[in-house]
Amino acid sequence: MKRALWMVPVAAVGVAAARKAGAAAHGAGTGDDRAGDRWLTVTVNRPEEDVRRDGKLPEPLERLADRIDVRTRPAPGDRGTELAARLREPTPPAATSVPARLAGQDPRQDVRRALREAKALLEAGEIMLPDSPPTTRPTPGGRLVGLIGRRSGGEGVL
Repeated sequence: MKRALWMVPVAAVGVAAARKAGAAAHGAGTGDDRAGDRWLTVTVNRPEEDVRRDGKLPEPLERLADRIDVRTRPAPGDRGTELAARLREPTPPAATSVPARLAGQDPRQDVRRALREAKALLEAGEIMLPDSPPTTRPTPGGRLVGLIGRRSGGEGVL
């Protein structure tokens, strides 16, 4: 039984490595397909002319305008506008590693945050933030939640 339990993670790692090797052999993983160069996209429940009013980007994206490329297009099913952004410069692999992301040093986190804030501004007119502090006295669980909350600012779901 013990042998079977440790074989599951080993098999999963082997499958992941084989998929990655197969994708590289078929030409995937080159050019724009690198993780740091992918388009990050949100769907905004507004028409395209509201998203790029007078040809200008929403303020959170405007702050990064010299570092990012931005594109807009109608969302499928006439459900608003897709707002996409990516960094202009290729992201070094070390900057996208798990330790860099946990330390808040992944440059893509700024783009994710700007997209979330732009969506909030366009749809609600303001950027809603959680009340702080959520409790009046620190507890062990509260410290853990606080740590995770501080580190997740750039990794939220788009």
